[in-house]
Amino acid sequence: MAISSAESNAMADAPTSRLVTRLALRFGVGAGLACGLWMLGLQLTGNNGFGPKQVLAQLLVPLAALTSEWVLRKKLQPEKPGLRRSLGVGLLTVLIAAVISASSVLTLAYGVGEPALARNRAEVKEIVMAQQRENPKVMRSEQEIRLQLQNVDNLTAKDLATSNFAVVLLFGLVLALPGGIFFRE
Repeated sequence: MAISSAESNAMADAPTSRLVTRLALRFGVGAGLACGLWMLGLQLTGNNGFGPKQVLAQLLVPLAALTSEWVLRKKLQPEKPGLRRSLGVGLLTVLIAAVISASSVLTLAYGVGEPALARNRAEVKEIVMAQQRENPKVMRSEQEIRLQLQNVDNLTAKDLATSNFAVVLLFGLVLALPGGIFFRE
């Protein structure tokens, strides 16, 4: 019984697919957990775990994506990973990290409760008001300002998690896409 070239390619792709998945899980879970642990550490040290300082951990996500793409390239040598596999491992790494990070925000928000969320809202409100004072060139109507402050007052744990997911995803894609293109060969 002869094996066709399509079947041969499918059999060769299976181990590579598993490698892509394993690398994405390893680096994505690692970066996502680092984001979650950073937020927890901020909260435990009296800082705002939902505030701007969480960006410091979120910057690990693009580095994790690049590292997973680089490791894939090294593991497949002398074969080249190709664009699909290289981008796939980077994008999957970013997606996994973003889901874990956003889940950590929800878990932390429900764990620390409403007082910490109220503190975060107050801090965000202060930042928004300072931006309005510092940038007089951007003229906003009273209605726009009131609406923006009302949105801040209505921030929920779900809103924070959604925002975190979007930011982590965007940060990750900033380097994962060009990295995947670069490491394809």
